[in-house]
Amino acid sequence: MQTQSILLRRYAKFLCIITLFLIALGALVKSTESGLSVPDWPTTYGKFMFAYPLNKMAGGIKYEHTHRMLASIVGLLTLTLTVWLLRIKDMPVWVKRLGILAFVTVVLQGVLGGLTVKFFLPVWLSTFHGVLAQTFLLIVILIAYALSKERRQRWTIEEESYDPLFLKLSIFLMVMIYLQLIIGNIMRHAQAGLAVPDFPTMGWTLLPSFDQVWLNRINAWRFENNLDPVNMGQVFICLFHRFWALLILIDILWLNKIAYERCLDRPLILKTLYWLNMAVILQITLGISTVLTHKEVYTTTCHVTTGAIVLGLTFLMVLRSTPLTWRQFKTLSFK
Repeated sequence: MQTQSILLRRYAKFLCIITLFLIALGALVKSTESGLSVPDWPTTYGKFMFAYPLNKMAGGIKYEHTHRMLASIVGLLTLTLTVWLLRIKDMPVWVKRLGILAFVTVVLQGVLGGLTVKFFLPVWLSTFHGVLAQTFLLIVILIAYALSKERRQRWTIEEESYDPLFLKLSIFLMVMIYLQLIIGNIMRHAQAGLAVPDFPTMGWTLLPSFDQVWLNRINAWRFENNLDPVNMGQVFICLFHRFWALLILIDILWLNKIAYERCLDRPLILKTLYWLNMAVILQITLGISTVLTHKEVYTTTCHVTTGAIVLGLTFLMVLRSTPLTWRQFKTLSFK
């Protein structure tokens, strides 16, 4: 029984890691604009997905087809995890339900991926597909934490110190980051990533004027760089993504201040916050580099992937700073 418990914990963690790889590969498909390199679904050029010849995987096909195969593998791994959880008699019901939710989510994600191809990559559907991938990552992280040795050890501690303000700010930060990923997905699929092609200036001015002359200046640059013109709506999306990133940075700085004032007796929280800080610094650097390199493929892909890592670390920090039972959580005062 102990061996099975260890294997299950490791399996759940492995699913988290491979899900992150899947998100990275999906980002690479978008960065290389390979989404319609394979125009049919669920087949690949009329063949069963895993029967498609490897020597024909060239150009965008290798990215899109590999993404589909890895997505299928993640789906199979999720089904295995769900069945495994359901077969353990003493497994808490809520964990079993999480397993079912994970499987339903990954199936829906696969269907959405197919529909994006069928309907030729509409912005709203592609955005939903990208956001649902991040949601699935959160679900499997929650399952992995529910099964973790760390959570089991926390039950043996007679009294843990919880700081309601830190927890409130952590939850608020996670929601902000989740919204930022939605904004980023809309921006990418609406082709607004370089709607403002300079940084730290915006349209080569410190403060954008949002008039036609300013927009014409941006579109003149885009014409010289063989890019399609953008409208003011795309510009707003791009600038809102930057503005929201600034708000997230301010929230993280505030969270650090609260942590070092009130959470010095919680080393796991401080360790998670440290890695979150490192990930945020990397994310900001990659975001700036994405603009300055004019959306270089691998820089852009790493930016999207690091965004998922930032979300995952924030969620882990929430889990580590939250009481283990709903009854304890309700007793916390968030004033």
